[in-house]
Amino acid sequence: MKKYKGILFLVMASLSLISCSEDRMDEINKNVNNPTNMATRFAITDAMTKTAFSNTGSELAFYTGVYVELSAGGFGQMYSAETRNGEPQSATTYNNSWNSQYSTMYNLKIIIDKCTIGEEKGNYTTLGIAQILYAYNLALLTDMYGDVPFSEAFQPGVIYTPKLDHQEDLYKTIFATLEDAIVNLEKTSSYPALGTQDLIYGGNNAKWIKAANGLLARYTLRLSFKSPDYDKVLTYVSKSFASRNEEFKMVNSGIPNPFYQLDNARGYLFSSKSLFEKLNARPNDPRVTGYFEKIKKTSGAPLTYEFYENGVSPQSQNYSYSALLDASNPIYMLSYHELLFIKAEAEARKSASVTSTVSLVAAVTAAFNKAQSINFSTTDVASYVAGLNITTNEDLLKEIAVQKYFSFYDDESVEAYNDYRRLLAMYGSATAHPIQLANPLNVSKFPLRLTYGNSDVSANKNVKEAFGDGTYVYKENVWWAGGTR
Repeated sequence: MKKYKGILFLVMASLSLISCSEDRMDEINKNVNNPTNMATRFAITDAMTKTAFSNTGSELAFYTGVYVELSAGGFGQMYSAETRNGEPQSATTYNNSWNSQYSTMYNLKIIIDKCTIGEEKGNYTTLGIAQILYAYNLALLTDMYGDVPFSEAFQPGVIYTPKLDHQEDLYKTIFATLEDAIVNLEKTSSYPALGTQDLIYGGNNAKWIKAANGLLARYTLRLSFKSPDYDKVLTYVSKSFASRNEEFKMVNSGIPNPFYQLDNARGYLFSSKSLFEKLNARPNDPRVTGYFEKIKKTSGAPLTYEFYENGVSPQSQNYSYSALLDASNPIYMLSYHELLFIKAEAEARKSASVTSTVSLVAAVTAAFNKAQSINFSTTDVASYVAGLNITTNEDLLKEIAVQKYFSFYDDESVEAYNDYRRLLAMYGSATAHPIQLANPLNVSKFPLRLTYGNSDVSANKNVKEAFGDGTYVYKENVWWAGGTR
């Protein structure tokens, strides 16, 4: 009898589970480690991390650094990029970055909506920060890919194949969003300060406002081929960083520098002979050796520099690599030295009579003292710049471009890529460009943009049509560089 009582108990227990309410079952099935709704103060931290590590500092930076020859792709995927073997025109190449950028923007849009019309309406600080990150990610997206889905995007289950928005319109949104962010960050909020949840500025609104102004300066200069406004650039610069302590960057012991991570895990990037030769052409540039690490080619051999000849050297891991690699290096989204180069260029372009190197000296000084594992603070920058023999406005503009390019080594290569393409439009040809690239494949295969991600090429007819066979990356400039899309 006891045996049957036990069976009856189990049956009754099973029936009680079956009759459990839907609400109770939803509660049981809830994954507490992946909440669908959370306070914006926690969500904004994740958005900052993804913006810096996943979107800015990783794959996009690795690939673009190879294209503009700050680094050389000596092995694996980077060798394929170096030799233009499928990588630049394949829809799968940047798919991880493409997906990460869109997911970051989707999450930021949720934060923005919560802080404007949702349950955290009036949370102006988080709103302003989210708007800056949103504008930054949108700029990163369209700078890399040109026209992209935006106005009809971020509506899962509603619009499955969003149209592509024109880059010119996207830039209008970028500027408006940054201006709105500044207004919101200047308001008084009843919500508590973010404090340590803000991994970039620790809840300092004034620094976020400076970052927004710096981005406005960058993006205004970005449009200088289409609609130059150097006075506006200088106005934004005057409201931005006063030192490298205010830079828009991620420095966190729990978030290692992606270039260090790639080298440590795979060893795909090596020292570019093209970069070395440009540095070596300038008298007494300390970076000619300070940027690169010597290696031993064979056991017992002396340490020596082994530079990868861009587009030519064979695949190998037996080349010199960056001497700046360190897990604690910043992930830059906008550096102080970049801001000063923006200022120097805007001043020089504003008037053809400008030949003064004062602003260039300030920018190079900041570049020599960037927060990396090696700096060149003992170098007399004024003497170095004087030795460059700059006598005309044209000389000055070209040297600003080259020195800015040097300053981006090795992990600000996305901006080096953007700058190279902008100047390609402004100077009219690769032969007239201040930065002469060495890869012989660039004659017909310099990537003028990146391909759309495979997730949308395969699922969105609008993106698929724009992608074609992928060879458009070698033929079509983005809009701000003179293209149509």
